[in-house]
Amino acid sequence: MQTVIKQFRANIRQYGMLIALLLIMLLFQILTGGILLKPLNVINLILQNSYILVLAIGMVLVIISGHIDLSVGSVAAFVGAVAAFMMVELNVPLAAAVVLSLLMGALIGAWQGFWVAYVRVPSFIVTLAGMLMFRGLTMLVLKGQSVGPFPEAFRALSSGFIPDFSGGGGLHLLSLLIGALLSALLIAIGWRKRLSDIRYNFEVPPRGYFIAQMVILAAALMLFVYVLASYEGIPNILIVLLVLIFAYTFITNRTVIGRHIYAMGGNEKAAMLSGVKTKRVSFWVFVNMGTLAALSGLIFAARLNAATPKAGVNFELDAIAACFIGGASMSGGVGTVVGAVIGGLVMGVMNNGMSILGVGIDWQQAIKGLVLLLAVAFDIYNRNKSS
Repeated sequence: MQTVIKQFRANIRQYGMLIALLLIMLLFQILTGGILLKPLNVINLILQNSYILVLAIGMVLVIISGHIDLSVGSVAAFVGAVAAFMMVELNVPLAAAVVLSLLMGALIGAWQGFWVAYVRVPSFIVTLAGMLMFRGLTMLVLKGQSVGPFPEAFRALSSGFIPDFSGGGGLHLLSLLIGALLSALLIAIGWRKRLSDIRYNFEVPPRGYFIAQMVILAAALMLFVYVLASYEGIPNILIVLLVLIFAYTFITNRTVIGRHIYAMGGNEKAAMLSGVKTKRVSFWVFVNMGTLAALSGLIFAARLNAATPKAGVNFELDAIAACFIGGASMSGGVGTVVGAVIGGLVMGVMNNGMSILGVGIDWQQAIKGLVLLLAVAFDIYNRNKSS
């Protein structure tokens, strides 16, 4: 039992936000009379928050490394505008347009990363300039007007669903199969990590607690997939999100570059003296952020079926808030990809629930600001307590 308590205290921020997410969902499920978790609304939750979650995955790496990026909303809007111009005006093939758009995002990230890493201009200033510059370029590309519609195949990125090859009615059987496979994978990864911790004499929770934890996680996942399967199945964008979450969780936890990002954010001078090429790490963190901002812009444009001059407004604030609510520290060196996703879901569920209840946008903004303030205050309290 003491081991369980120690692990909970060591990860109190992440566990706390997961518990908070579940409580918020339960609260709005009751207040909305069961509308929140209806299949159609769950699908809407995923589609409405997908582009913010993509940004949060990239932003958490930026914050862990000790930087900030205020330009991601404008970059997303600019890339979406350029993609619309290529596909709608120039009839560039879909695959080529998507690849070129992602490359453009990477180049934008490289441009900003160069100023931050090698010229040593603070990231706040560089990305603030980028926010203004790329918002202006978006207006120039679109000439103040919306451009669309997009090809059907491109719209499927944000609004399509995986096909059910079984052809059965009612439940989407392929989605249930994917859910079962993901549950098995989740249990296998957890069991492998437990065996690895035992091998290296790390403290692990009792076997009964571990089994209960795995059963609850697998049951929650299957329940979630069942809700999706009772509508049209798993959305395409959810597959994209899962791939990104697994990939970036692996990078941050299991690779050298991931350790270097944490080391640099914790203490840049110490990391440099330890052999970490901090300039290169900073540069590639911004390249990655630019690429994910481009992907977010494509997803948002596909959802609207048009590129608009006002696209991406406040995206950067939502992404940053998701990271801090999910456990990232303003001082750098602390944060997780899963935590950022949980933080994004907290914001998304609150937005959706308050909208269903008819709460005005003014009160929604005020409540979101209060939640962000409390989350950062909780982080400062924990750091002061541990020191």
